[in-house]
Amino acid sequence: MEADGARKTFFIVQSFSSDGCGIRMDPPLEAASENSARRTAARLAARKPSVICFKRTGDPSTGDFDEPEVLISYGSVVGSDDDLPF
Repeated sequence: MEADGARKTFFIVQSFSSDGCGIRMDPPLEAASENSARRTAARLAARKPSVICFKRTGDPSTGDFDEPEVLISYGSVVGSDDDLPF
């Protein structure tokens, strides 16, 4: 996480699992740095159908966040962007 005043950058890894009902989101994982997030995403991609690694900067106390920036993604997710947690 990088700080700029009250603004912070969060590095998130969102993986997806498949089961008999289709694709579902796993709990998101927060990483300490971009490199750590990328490594985690690469490890998960070996056993998950889809993984997205992104960063988002903003002020958690106000809820004011910039648009997320996808750093890397593996696989594809069935559905729309509206289904994503960012």
